[in-house]
Amino acid sequence: MKPFLSLIIPYHNSSETIGRLLGSIQGSKKAPSYEVIVVDDGSSTKFQIPSSKFQTRLRQGFGGQVNSKFSLRVVTLHKNMGPAVARNRGVKVARGKFVVFLDSDVELFPDTLHNLAKIYQDDPDVVAVTGVWVKEQRSKAFFPNYKALRDWSYWINERDKSGYYFLFSTRIASIKKTVFQRLGGFDETYPAPLVEDIELTYRIARRYAIIFAPNVRVRHEFESFWPVAKKYFLRAYYWTKLYQRRKKFDPVATTLQEALTTVTGVGTVFFGLISLLLLPTLPAMSNVKCQMSNVVSIFSCYYPLVIVYWSLVILFLHLFLTRKFLAFMVKEKGIVFSIKGFFMGLILYCFIFAGALAGRVKHDG
Repeated sequence: MKPFLSLIIPYHNSSETIGRLLGSIQGSKKAPSYEVIVVDDGSSTKFQIPSSKFQTRLRQGFGGQVNSKFSLRVVTLHKNMGPAVARNRGVKVARGKFVVFLDSDVELFPDTLHNLAKIYQDDPDVVAVTGVWVKEQRSKAFFPNYKALRDWSYWINERDKSGYYFLFSTRIASIKKTVFQRLGGFDETYPAPLVEDIELTYRIARRYAIIFAPNVRVRHEFESFWPVAKKYFLRAYYWTKLYQRRKKFDPVATTLQEALTTVTGVGTVFFGLISLLLLPTLPAMSNVKCQMSNVVSIFSCYYPLVIVYWSLVILFLHLFLTRKFLAFMVKEKGIVFSIKGFFMGLILYCFIFAGALAGRVKHDG
């Protein structure tokens, strides 16, 4: 009998996390019939079933049945082609009516597959569903917890309620197999995890609604600052090309408000640094007699004060735009964490702005 769901997992040197994911799949409760397809994307160390109690239940081999619902198959790519190619290859061998894309570093909750299947079963018109990663982190480090709260707040507290579709995020996202194939799958020109999920979202949303399901959950442990900052830069860089095709903001990647928040964040950093440099000159201004003959002479005399005032205006605008997230951080982690989170946000907005600016220069050129 064909499985109801085909779970497709791109694997590239992910031996430290794949075991937890497979174990969490095995621990699913009230799940429909499903198969697991691991696509080894040219790993230097080939995929092997993790040595754990999970391994002892798969002695029949990769294609063997663990029970009536679980089977594991492996597709091997001989060189690293990127997650877009890996996912597309997984779909080619999938037998399920719906495919479910999972990153290799997430873990399912016991009810995740049950809740996902119920959405399809309750409404036959649904063709695509995206889930959510929870805000809790095992790590006590600041940045992973900040990033988890940032994502959760963006999806739950701050989303454009009028937006009818959501990012088809491959941490956990599902689609009817025939629809995925008809749309042509993921764009394989992206060699790394960049904006292939955003680009596919746009193609899905031209014809279908993507259902956002907060009860279809995964746990994801976030990385440290530099890997995430690099991803922000690259996603902004490649997203500008998608924006130039569509000429509009959207509830998928960047709303207009989020774009304004980025600009005011960068403005806060830029004018804030200049203001700090000019502060020592402000006391001396009281002893300076300015010529009031024209606008240029007035500005040349009072420009330090003008810049300080302007930096305060931008700061307050940025605080207004980020008020929901700041309040959310205070509620979850306290005022000290929120203050640190505010400054961390400014830094990340600079990476996003730099990526978008570099992309605009590149694509305009």
